[in-house]
Amino acid sequence: NPWQECLCIQFITDQYHQVIRNGTFILASTGERIRRQITLQEHSIPGSSSYDGLEDTDSSIYNAPLHLESCDSLPDVLRLSFKNLNVKFHLLCRWLKTSIAKDILKCSLAYLLGSLGTFFPPLTRFLGRQDGKHIVATVMVFFHPARSAGSMAEAAVLGFASVVYATVLGFLSMAISVFFETQCDMIEIAYGLILIFFCGGGLGLVGWFKQNSNSPLVGVACSLTSLSVISILTKEAAIQTGFFSWEKILQVIKMVAVGITMSAILSFLLWPVSARKELRENMIKVADSAGDMLSMIARGFLTGSENEIHSTMFTNAQKKHKQSFAKMNVCLREAKFEHYLLGTESLYKYESNLVNCMERLSQSIGGLRSAAMTQFTLLKELPTYGNSTPITSSQNMPESYADSLLATIIRRNEEFAVQKSTNKVSHENSKTESHQKSRNSIRIIDERIARGLSLDSSFFIPTVRNPSQIFSRFIVLLGPPIKSLVYTLHQILLEFPIKEKPENAKEMVDQFKKSLECALNLYSNARSKALKELYKDKELDIEWPLSIEADFEEVAASCGYFSSCLHTFAKEMLKFMEILEELREESQNSHRSWSWLRFWRKTWKSQKSFAEEEESLIPKIPETRISRKIPDLELKSLAKRKRSMSQNELNIWQTLAYKVLSFIKFLNRDDGLRFAIKVGIGASIYALFAYIPSTRPFYQHWRGEWGLLSYMLVCSTTIGASNTVGYSRFIGTMIGAVIAIIVWILCQGNVWALAFCGWLISLPCFYLIIAKGKGPFGRYIMLTYNLSCLYSYSLSIEDGDDDDDEGGIVPIISEIALHRLVSVLTGVVWGMIVTRMIWPVSARKEFQDGLSLLWLRMGLIWKRDPLAALLEGDSPTPYMNLREEFALHRYLLRLENLRNSAGSELELRGPFPAKEFGHIIDSTTKMLDAFHAMNIIIRTDLVVTEGEKCLLQYTADERAQLCLIISHLYQVLASSLKLEYPINDPLPSITKSRDRLLAKIFQYRKDSTDTQSNSKLVPKDEDYELLYAYILVTGQLAEEI
Repeated sequence: NPWQECLCIQFITDQYHQVIRNGTFILASTGERIRRQITLQEHSIPGSSSYDGLEDTDSSIYNAPLHLESCDSLPDVLRLSFKNLNVKFHLLCRWLKTSIAKDILKCSLAYLLGSLGTFFPPLTRFLGRQDGKHIVATVMVFFHPARSAGSMAEAAVLGFASVVYATVLGFLSMAISVFFETQCDMIEIAYGLILIFFCGGGLGLVGWFKQNSNSPLVGVACSLTSLSVISILTKEAAIQTGFFSWEKILQVIKMVAVGITMSAILSFLLWPVSARKELRENMIKVADSAGDMLSMIARGFLTGSENEIHSTMFTNAQKKHKQSFAKMNVCLREAKFEHYLLGTESLYKYESNLVNCMERLSQSIGGLRSAAMTQFTLLKELPTYGNSTPITSSQNMPESYADSLLATIIRRNEEFAVQKSTNKVSHENSKTESHQKSRNSIRIIDERIARGLSLDSSFFIPTVRNPSQIFSRFIVLLGPPIKSLVYTLHQILLEFPIKEKPENAKEMVDQFKKSLECALNLYSNARSKALKELYKDKELDIEWPLSIEADFEEVAASCGYFSSCLHTFAKEMLKFMEILEELREESQNSHRSWSWLRFWRKTWKSQKSFAEEEESLIPKIPETRISRKIPDLELKSLAKRKRSMSQNELNIWQTLAYKVLSFIKFLNRDDGLRFAIKVGIGASIYALFAYIPSTRPFYQHWRGEWGLLSYMLVCSTTIGASNTVGYSRFIGTMIGAVIAIIVWILCQGNVWALAFCGWLISLPCFYLIIAKGKGPFGRYIMLTYNLSCLYSYSLSIEDGDDDDDEGGIVPIISEIALHRLVSVLTGVVWGMIVTRMIWPVSARKEFQDGLSLLWLRMGLIWKRDPLAALLEGDSPTPYMNLREEFALHRYLLRLENLRNSAGSELELRGPFPAKEFGHIIDSTTKMLDAFHAMNIIIRTDLVVTEGEKCLLQYTADERAQLCLIISHLYQVLASSLKLEYPINDPLPSITKSRDRLLAKIFQYRKDSTDTQSNSKLVPKDEDYELLYAYILVTGQLAEEI
């Protein structure tokens, strides 16, 4: 009877909702088991924030209308104006309490102290008679005190190292000049040696170090080094005339030492910042955002809705996670210096391990997201079989799996209503009999529940007859354990005990570890039971078409894939808690070693590390161009000829040709060396005008040393980066020159007014440097202001050797600013010419070549067949280790930087399609997430069972064909991008190969079921998980490709 069946199904649905809502979960803080309704909708991402991180927590002051147009009388205007001022005052007071405001005020005060090197007579006399004392203020801009203690210590080391380097070059240059002038009377030879080796070689080495370090602080130190070297080599008259004088060198040492010392004192005394504390705070932020993303991914998987992952809240959590993680890596580097200063360097090892573990957790989050997105794709693409409810679009897709069953009930009710309308005449006794039957059915159900019948029984779950119902059955079986485990993990991540007291933290870590182990055991048992029940009622004896058989296995793979990724994430969390416990134990040790100072006791022994992150990386990813101008065959043939002529002596030309070809090949391999030579050549040519007697006055009058410094700043590895820096340098110089002219005219050389105006100007400049992250632009403005305004004051008080230059004691500020502007423009143009003419490196071409190389490497990785290595045991070509995986991700970050630089390159073929390539980078990132998920599944258990071995051998041919197709598609993509040739021909389909593999698995399951009574080995359901993960990863790769 339809009415009776409808009542029964409605009752079953109520029980179903009760199952999916309630489950046993573990409280992380106490370890208590509780069975009640739980939710995964609690997040730590703030709802809104105002300007520069100022959280909008008190909105009472914004409720009043603040528009003067609404006022009708003068008292209303005055009252509203006062209210506006009150609001602005409250905003200013709240902003001044933020860390950004404190950093800006601290930097401006440091700049004011640095300007005392020009304004304060005792300090001016200490620095010497020569001009250029504004460099003290410039040093304060370069090494500002808005740093942590560790960063300030690193800045001090780099600053003093730059002075030592400049001093060594200065004394060596002076010694060569004096020797050739006094002993040989050939000072021109000394000029040539100084230009080639010390100016070209010295500045080229600075450029090489800057390019290889890829650190903002090292870049600033290299700028200071260039300034010191250029000031000594091109402005020191002793080097150019051939006599010994150490006044300029001593002045440079004093100015840098005074600037760094003042900045360090302010950094340590005024609002000090600890990198160790910031590291822990960023760890908490990373853990919070990871917990939020975990809960949203799990809720999206349970409800079958991808709105969770595409929501604004998930995007904000992901953005916060990336920012906090990047800041955490910076803080780890800075905390290293603090630990070394405090003698607690042993703690750094554990903190580094903790950061590495958090990096693996972040990658596991990416694997979970990949698994959930695979499920969403399947829900959209699954066809309708028989009379099942179609799930073909987002409109038809239910919000949850429970709603899927509810939709079936509604459809059955509609069918019952149609039947009722056609049978209007019915008898009263038939109604009574139907009611009685329904009461009996419900009574039977009540009795079965009262006898303790499990709610997971198939009595409440319809037999699986189509792939869409596999999801519903899986969520009924494993939905509550997933919610329970995610709830426990979310609690642990939100209550991250890194900042607690040692005694409290130890208790929390121990309790969290026990709770997580208990929750993981519950989940593991439920997961094993769910996977066993998943295929119990599926009708394997029915002959399905090939595509339908593939869908059966694919949806089952999605369920097992997500549950396996979640299980791996929980196990990574256990390792995370163990490392945290070790860190806490080490932090309670009060012993301070300073063992790094006892360098004479160090023994350089190579120790083999068994840590995952220390595993050897297979051939390193080359970061140079793919194509080479000198083929290997040419060198090999020349070497072969040389070996064949070993009995006869080679002539000088053959030896020279071999050496030249070897050197060219070496240069073609090493981008850093080519960049250093290029920078050195350009610097030598530019500095040549300072040594030619006829051009030396012109060079000094137009302040050519600042043009040479601008050249060093503009020279970059790629044309796009050089254009970006050059544009910022020139615009910043223009703004600084205009500001200097206005300030000098207003102040008329008054020292108090100049100091106050300089302090005011430093505020917006440091705001650009600190708050907006536009460090070079803000530094260029301040540098030009120092060169013009502070230098003019030095001339006005006759503090310098060339007081008559540019007006003497009555400085002409417009002429001074013009000389600086022209010099800077000349250096910028020269830097762009050298970057484009000598070994030009296009960011566009580097990006395309690098992306092609990355795709080729990914294709080679997949060509190995990830599962084939398991059959081979200790394979010489494993799938992918963690070091290689980290290298691929870092290489992708390098490509992202190249993409940003490529947008600044101007070419006749049009602008660089940065947006389109951004989408390609996003797809490649998702591919690497899929690679990571596959790697995690493989590394979970490297020992294959007999059932897995049988499955892998049975599907070897299909997997080999699938791997070849994927590798071939990567090669096609790489070739198309490298050659800039569109893909017009049809490509082999990954989907068909996947369907064949899925059908082979389905056939193997049927055959093993039919022969279960025989002595042949029958694989267990968990033996299929490895192949399931493999299939889903290939599905995501197919979609992204």
